[in-house]
Amino acid sequence: MADRIPLTLYEIRRQRGTRQFTEIATGKVEEAMAAEEAGIDIIVCPGDATEAVRKAAPSVFLITAPSGKVSFSNDEAVKVGLEAMSSGANAMYCGTKSMKRVEAMADVGVPVIGHVGFVPYRTNWIGGPRAVGKKADEAFEVYQACKDYENAGAVGVEMEVVPTRVAKAITERTSLLTLSMGSGPHCDAQFLFAEDILGTHDNHYPRHAKKYRDLKQEYDRIREEMTEAFREYIADVKNGSFPGEGNLIRTKDEEVDAFLKLLDASNE
Repeated sequence: MADRIPLTLYEIRRQRGTRQFTEIATGKVEEAMAAEEAGIDIIVCPGDATEAVRKAAPSVFLITAPSGKVSFSNDEAVKVGLEAMSSGANAMYCGTKSMKRVEAMADVGVPVIGHVGFVPYRTNWIGGPRAVGKKADEAFEVYQACKDYENAGAVGVEMEVVPTRVAKAITERTSLLTLSMGSGPHCDAQFLFAEDILGTHDNHYPRHAKKYRDLKQEYDRIREEMTEAFREYIADVKNGSFPGEGNLIRTKDEEVDAFLKLLDASNE
């Protein structure tokens, strides 16, 4: 999509409620390039891929998720957040329960995206992967978590696997941008992993995901072709057919003879 105007936090907030934004997660340059061309609004990428993804997708709203440690100190969070912004990010993902950490980043101007509902690395605390907020008291906890993020200065939350009507009610009652990962159509954005959309893996495809292509077989075929090409290259080197005449750089015999004389003279 040529001549896209870069999407900013200001513009997302201005358009909030008028349309839904599209969001994917990827750290792969080729997927980011395709997302840019297609017109995807938001990309979430690992911290170590921020610069590469920004170059590949200059117009998207880019959220960086910190690579490595899930939890770090407030000072480290500020440092990581500022580094991400200087590398081209528009916001920083921070799924922490420490609102002091969110406040620390917000205070220096780093837009923070929190995480509510089902949070994968907290699975042990809730008895395994499941929807969060089916019971009234648990739904209220999700709402309260959103308000905590809001009060701490965050700009949005990823809302994962929360019942649709619960997500709708919360979205209507918070100033945060709600990014739906399986939480229905009433949030501000719909969020899927690129690998699920493209069908590039053999793992479980969650109920809330939708596979638009089945590229795993194609990628497997391409990898087999690459393997065979490498094998042919190895065989050519072993049998002496590579490099061939067409791969060589030639010069005049007299120039080579003159060079050899210079070599001999330098060794006398």
